[in-house]
Amino acid sequence: MWRRCLRLRDVGRRLLNLPRSGLTASEGLGPKLPTPIRAYVPPAERKRFYQNVSISQGEGGFEINLDHRKLRTPQGKLFTVPSEALAIAVATEWDSQQDTIKMYTMHLTTLCNTSLDNPTQRDKDQLIRAAVKFLDTDTVCYRVEEPETLVELQRNEWDPVISWAEKRYGVEIGSSTSITGPSIPARTREVLVSHLASYNMWALQGIEFVVTQLKSLVLTLGLMDLRLTVEQAVLLSRLEEEYQIQKWGNIEWAHDYELQELRARTAAGTLFVHLCSESTAVKHKLLQG
Repeated sequence: MWRRCLRLRDVGRRLLNLPRSGLTASEGLGPKLPTPIRAYVPPAERKRFYQNVSISQGEGGFEINLDHRKLRTPQGKLFTVPSEALAIAVATEWDSQQDTIKMYTMHLTTLCNTSLDNPTQRDKDQLIRAAVKFLDTDTVCYRVEEPETLVELQRNEWDPVISWAEKRYGVEIGSSTSITGPSIPARTREVLVSHLASYNMWALQGIEFVVTQLKSLVLTLGLMDLRLTVEQAVLLSRLEEEYQIQKWGNIEWAHDYELQELRARTAAGTLFVHLCSESTAVKHKLLQG
């Protein structure tokens, strides 16, 4: 039954239609809001004030234009992204808004805002350390001792992912039923820190975002290496919950909403990382409403 849950579903349509986002601002839309300590808070829905969305190339990268206004970040910086592919994806988010602008559906815009404004003022090393720290409480490393059916399920579904990561990076990760979790060797942390250092700052913002959603660095690495699909990673991160739901049932609307929201956030973060790591330019085009 569980393996049927891991059957691929169509997540592509949801990659750019994603819940829970952050603030954005463009010229002439009112005063700047103070920078929050941790993250941007979604504003109330506002009426769509623009007709056309387009992208253009500036000195610092690619910009988003709402009619003749250039999009800006919550701190008032010019909204400029490093790749044309990412600019097109963000423009698609804005172009897909209907009568009202639902900021909580625009994860790519939020991730760009976070990368540009860096509201928590973290450097590359801090982003890497924050991601690697999740190894201490990684979802796939914590195992139950009973019931046997769940023990077997965790072994069958999580062990292959851990084995892949150990082989892929030449490290030891392991698992444990102890409340303190497995003992992660220092070398494992060093190797993964070195690997993450190969990503740029923008991509690292996306990686940490995905790690936070899945509560797992191992599953996130699987996503970045295309070892796992978004749906597989999300369901593996919710393995015990899905097991309980199959056994006892669920409140359908609540479960479905939570699952779709997590899948959307994970898909957005994964897409963001790949677009920020993309070195080849896509064909230039303008998006018009």
